[in-house]
Amino acid sequence: MPFTKKWLVLIIISLPFTVIAQKFTSQEIIRYKKQAEAVNIIRDNYGTPHIYARSDAGVVFGLMYTQCEENFKGIERNYLYQLGRQSEADGEGVLYTDLQLQMIADSADAIKDYNASNPAFKKLLDAFADGVNYYLYKHPEVKPLVFKKFKPWFALMFTDGSVAATETGDISPKETQAFYNDGGNNTGVLSNPYSLTHANRDREIGSNGFAISPKRSATGHAMLYINPHVPFYFRSEVGLESEEGLHAYGAVTWGQFFVYQGFNQHCGWMHTSSYADVGDVYMEKVQKQDGKWFYEYDGKLMPVTERKLELSFKNGNQLQHKTITAYYTHHGPVLAARNGKWLALRHNNRSYKALLESWLITKANTFGQYKQAMSLLANTSNNTVYADDQGNTAFWYGDFMPRRDKGIDWNVPVDGTTSATEWKGLHPLNELVQVINPSTGFIQNCNSSIFSSAGSASPDRSKFPRYMAPDDENYRGINAERLFSGTEKLTIDGLIAKGYDHYLSAFDDMLPALFSAYDKAPDSLKTKLAEPVALLNNWDKRSAANSVATTLAVEWGTLLMRNMSPPAPGESSFQVKRVREMLKTISPELQLTLLSKVMSDLQNRYGNWKMQWGDINRYQRPADGITFDDKQASLPVWLTASNFGQLPSFQSKIMPGTQKRYGFSGNSFIAAVEFGPTVKAKSIITGGHSFDAASPNFTDQAKGYLDGKFKDVLFYKQDVLKHAVKTYHPGF
Repeated sequence: MPFTKKWLVLIIISLPFTVIAQKFTSQEIIRYKKQAEAVNIIRDNYGTPHIYARSDAGVVFGLMYTQCEENFKGIERNYLYQLGRQSEADGEGVLYTDLQLQMIADSADAIKDYNASNPAFKKLLDAFADGVNYYLYKHPEVKPLVFKKFKPWFALMFTDGSVAATETGDISPKETQAFYNDGGNNTGVLSNPYSLTHANRDREIGSNGFAISPKRSATGHAMLYINPHVPFYFRSEVGLESEEGLHAYGAVTWGQFFVYQGFNQHCGWMHTSSYADVGDVYMEKVQKQDGKWFYEYDGKLMPVTERKLELSFKNGNQLQHKTITAYYTHHGPVLAARNGKWLALRHNNRSYKALLESWLITKANTFGQYKQAMSLLANTSNNTVYADDQGNTAFWYGDFMPRRDKGIDWNVPVDGTTSATEWKGLHPLNELVQVINPSTGFIQNCNSSIFSSAGSASPDRSKFPRYMAPDDENYRGINAERLFSGTEKLTIDGLIAKGYDHYLSAFDDMLPALFSAYDKAPDSLKTKLAEPVALLNNWDKRSAANSVATTLAVEWGTLLMRNMSPPAPGESSFQVKRVREMLKTISPELQLTLLSKVMSDLQNRYGNWKMQWGDINRYQRPADGITFDDKQASLPVWLTASNFGQLPSFQSKIMPGTQKRYGFSGNSFIAAVEFGPTVKAKSIITGGHSFDAASPNFTDQAKGYLDGKFKDVLFYKQDVLKHAVKTYHPGF
């Protein structure tokens, strides 16, 4: 339907939707080639690139080139999201997601940051763009969806290595669409106060970070376990080394030039997703005067700021364009309206300091330098688990943390009409909830409570406001604390084994309730369920590929968890207390009905309800990345999703056209690192390094990935040379 409001101008231009190869100037080509000649890339037998250059900028140039060799599509996709330009490739369906993103992160500010950046850092930004553009120049057969040429300031739009670090206050694009389709007159109805700020907490999410103090390791050296849970194939494994002091190894998110999860020759860092409250939604009281919007603040009327945003979307083989007038208060962009109030988001989604912090962490060589980098207070989405070669271990919950009035509930939208709800600066690093060199000798974080992260040496919850660390315990946290509390003389292989522990701790709570329901059931139902209940009763709660009980437990537990009430403000979906509260109220009859349903579903799908977990839970890497097929080769998988307390994660589901379940998210790049006089590390990634199905590196790590059998990290050049398969300059 065409828009008719004066505030919204719809411009439709019919243009053929084709991407014309970018013309590069002779000066640009000369610059690219000069940089390429100064960079050496060595790919080892697993396909991992090791990039060497005299300067840090040279390494960045080479890193971006190798990323493009592997997955240019992934790079472009990440920047289409960060710049709010997905609809130019995917159509109008994501237009209002793009609108949100463009309102939240202003590219004009990124350009200003680039122009004002430190000359040394600007060289990195230039090298970032040059590395991508040189690849496009050398590969004219590659047809970008949208970006014909990358700009240096693009990197300042994607300053965090998280999957989707942007904070929207969980205001849905549909809410934004309804609001802006009606010129701000759509005031909305608040049907669920929790859905506004916590809708994203219902997805399966998880990462694990473990730090082991010298007192608990076999060698007397600190160790770090790096285990992010993300969609498969989301990051590249790389080694980076320059003559300017850079020597780092780890996982780099597609399109970024810093090691997001990894280590250098002295220290290592693992980021877990944080639930720290880093952004707030403000309810603005507005009125219209003489055709202009105003909002009330401390008894005065303040003019609403207006900004015209130009958006484009693909429609068939044409581009259509919309100009939308966006609204802002001093709190931030107005994204929706509820109960007669506009909703403005205050946030820190993009900043020069955030990217600078990410880079400085990569080069930090001491505990002090690492803390100095974190003291920029610009990381908005991560917790950090840390270890180093001086024996230090640490854990910080969050980094960017606004100081607020403790008497206000910041988990829900707050009153925007008064200065009483304003932020009062930021908490400095030493005020964050943290653990430094705990006496217990271990740190664990599994997106769970920091208040149990180091056993008896954990921080005291009563000393911190709720907004700083709202997480309560989850089943992975319980499992990790159990595993590490009694550990002594841990080796690097022992650390990996604990990271791959099979135990599903949620069933310590869930199965007794089922058995109790069964004991009270009528004889007819007992007879029907006798065999599956016996299997579950005799099960050790450890997942296994040859286990029918694992299949029954996972399928039944998944159905059971759908009966939990929506999470309250500050809660994640799979907290222990929420499961236990659900078990108190769910009827015995429903628990048994769900088990009967599992049996029936398995029987209908496979012709037998006694299905071993590995027979239906599979790993497969399709050549096109999306088309799974039961007839094609796949591997049995004993892993489950982490919802049930298992530390590793393999999230699977039945794909279109399949009967079996296939993994799509979970463990990605995993590493165990020991910081002695030299760094010793082992790692594994999902499947393999290459995105080319014809490459020997397409699935060469799959078996080790599933079994927890890691490869040795080639951190030092002399070791890289022993395993070198290909050595080249970018583009040569």
